[in-house]
Amino acid sequence: MATFICGESQSLYSPPYFDGENYGHWKTRMTIFIQALNYNLWDIIMDGPTTIVDCKGVPKLKNEYTIFDKKNLQLNARAMHVFYCALGPNEFNRIRYCLSAKEIWDKLESTHEGTNQVKYSRIDMLTHEYELFEMRHYESIHYMFDRFSNIINSLNSLGKSFSNNELVRKILRSLPKSWQDKVTAIEEAKDLTKLKLEDLLGSLLTYELAMWRIEHGNEEMVVFKSSINENRDEEEDSKEWKTRYDFSSDDEVANFCMMAIEEGLHKEVYKFSLTYNEPYKFAIGFKDKWLNPD
Repeated sequence: MATFICGESQSLYSPPYFDGENYGHWKTRMTIFIQALNYNLWDIIMDGPTTIVDCKGVPKLKNEYTIFDKKNLQLNARAMHVFYCALGPNEFNRIRYCLSAKEIWDKLESTHEGTNQVKYSRIDMLTHEYELFEMRHYESIHYMFDRFSNIINSLNSLGKSFSNNELVRKILRSLPKSWQDKVTAIEEAKDLTKLKLEDLLGSLLTYELAMWRIEHGNEEMVVFKSSINENRDEEEDSKEWKTRYDFSSDDEVANFCMMAIEEGLHKEVYKFSLTYNEPYKFAIGFKDKWLNPD
């Protein structure tokens, strides 16, 4: 991942730093930075100037430059200065002999995105990955969206984009059969042409949490509510576990189990048999791991 000067947060006055990694991410940030700094700089990067010529296409002498010519030269120098401040040593050496900001930009693009042929090949590969995308077994909604976003962002950086409606429908098609009731409910209750992708994410996360509580909260975690007909010794044993490890409520146990899922331990949760004390033992083990990572 590219290294940035100020870590996650960056000065409004410092260009995003590029060390050769994650070019697509840097390109997007650099584009907005330059446009916000001075949109004329962005025009210079996209259109030139290259060589100042007269009406016959003959290069002008310096004493023939107009005020407009000098202004463009100054903008070009300023844009080049922004690149010099943004690039690490290796990337700077790559463009150090470029004579214009446009030449720098084009060289970085061809180096990190490849020629048009390479670019289109990458688009085809990512598009194929997009078309085959589906939620994996035991995968959470959060991680599924992370994978999906990586594909979409990579395609966007190569110039291929999808409408919000296309992305929403693709996510719904990617969900497994166990989610079909939720998919049907969303399709019936929402106008998919207006449903935002982030709203869909929120709805799916809420449903995922509700289903987890039903499957594991009611059956494994809420011990006292589900153990009315259990042996009294088992009930006392459960209370001892809660008292010993200072769990203030069943919700706390559930929360630690949810944290374990986010840590990639969710497979173990689904392997648990519905025995009486296993949920507490699992939560306690994760709590100890979380509080004492060593």
